[in-house]
Amino acid sequence: MDTTSLIQAIILGIVEGLTEFIPVSSTGHLILGAELIGFKGEGSAAFKISIQLGAILAVLVAYRERFIGVASGLLAREAGAIAFARNVLLAFLPAALVGVVAYKSIRALLESPETVAVALIIGGILILLIERMVKTVKVTSVEAMPWPTAAKVGVVQCLAMVPGVSRSGATIMGGLLLGLDRKTAAEFSFFLAVPTMAAATVYALYKERDVLSFDDVGLIAVGFVTAFVSALLVVKSLVEFVSRYGFAPFAWYRIVLGSVALVWLMMR
Repeated sequence: MDTTSLIQAIILGIVEGLTEFIPVSSTGHLILGAELIGFKGEGSAAFKISIQLGAILAVLVAYRERFIGVASGLLAREAGAIAFARNVLLAFLPAALVGVVAYKSIRALLESPETVAVALIIGGILILLIERMVKTVKVTSVEAMPWPTAAKVGVVQCLAMVPGVSRSGATIMGGLLLGLDRKTAAEFSFFLAVPTMAAATVYALYKERDVLSFDDVGLIAVGFVTAFVSALLVVKSLVEFVSRYGFAPFAWYRIVLGSVALVWLMMR
């Protein structure tokens, strides 16, 4: 593991942690960032997926009391805990199935920065439109979500298989369209990320096991740690931010970044 690769892993880990839970596409940022700093290699695709697990650990730490409460509630067969676990599981299943079937296609898209730039712009426009469309709030907690709503959010999450779309953006916007308030939509996106990204990481490491070297594993570990630390700064503050300002600031950021990236990619 040389110094340059180490610095690159740290930079990308920070980028991952800061962007995983806001609707700007962490994967898109990783692809553009890797392209910009020259982070490439056979193990780069697995790196981009695997370090997201560090950000997921940040959710477990930040919401540890909530998860402990759900675990104890499941043991006691409490209705709220059962509804919480059911909704997260139902929303997770569509992405799990699509991920296994379409892994090769998804991996190929991870090497396409042009796809990311276009998706960032389109996603930003859609966020602005959805923010204006959503008026009615029907659900104010994850436990109160009807199971069909959770399943529909899971289907929408599959759109995030395209880099630049944003997993959190797809699930949050889908939740808003289905009647969730901003806080619940954001938190459900956090909780859904735990099984989704854990499964994606394990599957990616399994599929890429033949091309991963000892140095690749070391870089993944570095990216994991830096992603965890930076994600802790975002998770709690995001809910407060979107409750006050909404998602429009992220939409405009996406549009500007995608436009700049597209121009850069066309001119290089």
